[in-house]
Amino acid sequence: MKRFATPTLSRRHLLVAGAATPFAGLVAGSAQAMAPQMGLAKTAAQTVKLGAFEVTTLLAGNRTVEEPQSIFGMNASAEEFAAASDAANIPTTAAQFFFTPTLVNTGAELVLFDTGLSAAGITAALAGAGYTPDQVDIVVLTHMHGDHIGGLSGDSGVTFPNARYVTGSVEFDHWAAAGNDNFDAKVAPLAEQTTMIKGGDSVVSGIEAVEAFGHTPGHMAFRLDSDGKSLLIAADFANHYVWSLGYPDWEVKFDMDKSAAAATRRNLLSMLAAEKMPFIGYHMPFPALGYVETQDEGFHYVPHSYQLLIG
Repeated sequence: MKRFATPTLSRRHLLVAGAATPFAGLVAGSAQAMAPQMGLAKTAAQTVKLGAFEVTTLLAGNRTVEEPQSIFGMNASAEEFAAASDAANIPTTAAQFFFTPTLVNTGAELVLFDTGLSAAGITAALAGAGYTPDQVDIVVLTHMHGDHIGGLSGDSGVTFPNARYVTGSVEFDHWAAAGNDNFDAKVAPLAEQTTMIKGGDSVVSGIEAVEAFGHTPGHMAFRLDSDGKSLLIAADFANHYVWSLGYPDWEVKFDMDKSAAAATRRNLLSMLAAEKMPFIGYHMPFPALGYVETQDEGFHYVPHSYQLLIG
């Protein structure tokens, strides 16, 4: 039987072969410099269609908070809190907070719901969505906590020079009498440009105020309706996708009237589940848009996928 000699490759053969292969740059000693890690994104935007409206959620900031049971589930045992967290595969040692104003372009008006922590944050978030603060026609304040009114003004003055403002009269009156420094600095100077509303009133056609009291005395949600499609801008009536939805009776540190807040949670979550209506939660995982379904004694959060991306 004829035997064939095993071919031998010289260094020149290897170099020529290496030059012809797309993996040539991966040989030892030729790796490119490692790209630096960039850290968590501070701003982002997601736009969906709701009838004739464009609805854009704006990530105006995020932060990690330790010991979340000091905020959520204050009336639950440590064991109950740990079991609920473990079932959802989330830690009990820290939680990620998101701050998500919403921009609604009705085709006739550009309406911003809440303003984040700072003027710089909301300006950057708007830029990420292709807008500038001077284009905003109406700023709606769901309530007066600092992470919702912080972007109204900054070192350069008022952030939205061409806007008028809308908020609930119960909420405004409470904070006006409370002696709150943040309200006095950010909201009070805009009083003459602010329209006071109550539940059932319209901001513009297709945007209706919904009383969601408890988190604060006059906290408001807002229902959007366009071409038979509906969505709830929920603000802070439910602030965590597991601990608030799965356990709506759990007390939350920042709810000023805890029993009223729990009742509001149950009422609005029941409505969202029954109507299969999407909602935007200010502190939900970005893009902060999802659905509610009933589960056991509470509810379950279903993140939006592509339902509102299809015309």
